[in-house]
Amino acid sequence: MRMPILRRRRSDDLPGISGTARLDHRTKNLTKRLKPGEIAIIDHLDLDRVSAEALVACEVGAVINVRPSVSGRYPNLGPDIIVEAGIPLIDDVGPDLFSEVQEGETLRVEGDAIFRDAQHGGKAVAHGFRHTEESLAKLMHDAREGLSAQLEAFAANTMEFLKRERELLLDGVGVPEVRTSFEDRHVLIVVRGYDYKHDLVALHPYIREYRPLLVGVDGGADALLEVGLKPDMIVGDMDSVSDDALQSGAELVVHAYRDGRAPGLGRLERMGLSGVPFPAAGTSEDIAMLLADDKGAQLIVAVGTHATLMEFLDKGRSGMASTFLTRLRVGGKLVDAKGVSRLYRSRVSSGLLWLLVLAGVVLVAAALFSTPTGQAYLDVVGSWWDRFSFWLRGLF
Repeated sequence: MRMPILRRRRSDDLPGISGTARLDHRTKNLTKRLKPGEIAIIDHLDLDRVSAEALVACEVGAVINVRPSVSGRYPNLGPDIIVEAGIPLIDDVGPDLFSEVQEGETLRVEGDAIFRDAQHGGKAVAHGFRHTEESLAKLMHDAREGLSAQLEAFAANTMEFLKRERELLLDGVGVPEVRTSFEDRHVLIVVRGYDYKHDLVALHPYIREYRPLLVGVDGGADALLEVGLKPDMIVGDMDSVSDDALQSGAELVVHAYRDGRAPGLGRLERMGLSGVPFPAAGTSEDIAMLLADDKGAQLIVAVGTHATLMEFLDKGRSGMASTFLTRLRVGGKLVDAKGVSRLYRSRVSSGLLWLLVLAGVVLVAAALFSTPTGQAYLDVVGSWWDRFSFWLRGLF
């Protein structure tokens, strides 16, 4: 999908794009504070689709990556999204840029170089490679040829993960007790991932009719609040969910490490909230699905999760294994939101509802005009109307 071309700020007296520098080693943290026109400095090997879409949504002036946005391991989806949006992507400038540049200073991007502003000498602080659609097309072609090696690594990692988590995956050992009842319910699990906004809008008729339990995975809870829905449960490590979502009254399940450490519990305690720890080596979206399945959910509808081979690869090998095995474990209960929105139609169409309303009005009118009781009601209403009209004429 081609993104709209953004307007970019240009200096009046110097070529290139000038803007305030914002930098963070974690792209998802950086996008929370980026403003339109600012220059994002990231540390992101193989830029993924979700991160790229978040950067585009912030309307950044340029993206500078200290590492390769395309390593060639697999055809990752993010760089194309940045370049197609008309945003300069300067790649592989080196990790020293994080010590050379301070948060909030003004930088200028010209070609493949990054300069300080004129007040600080206007000197170049780094050079990299500026991607074009042509350069990315070649890199993607080369990366596809290396997919077999990635699939072999994925298979090995999957077997290792299965050995570590077989009791959880096969027997549900370690799934915590929660107060939310999933038994025989539809469950909607929302991850702030691929096309989550579009899918939530498309699912409104389904949500309205079936009233599924709403589970937000970290920032997925905020995605629910954005469309006027309140989460019943929030699952995750609690690092990318807002305070408002945490205080919404949802039950909180904290994704913990296998050794029992749960940094998210510390945040909840500081807010005066409590959470249920769930130690597991998988991802937060995976433990949300395992929890729903173990507690007897009838159907699990996933929004924003990973479903295709490219999306699994975009997630990284460690995440691929847990997601793949979790989907095998959950089996036929799991439906992707896109499938629901395409197959589901409300059992009562809006046209039929209007037809029923019209038929009701016609029947009421017929009863009023054709029966003695209806005539009596009309006489009473007419009498009251005459009195009301007389009263109004007296006022004016």
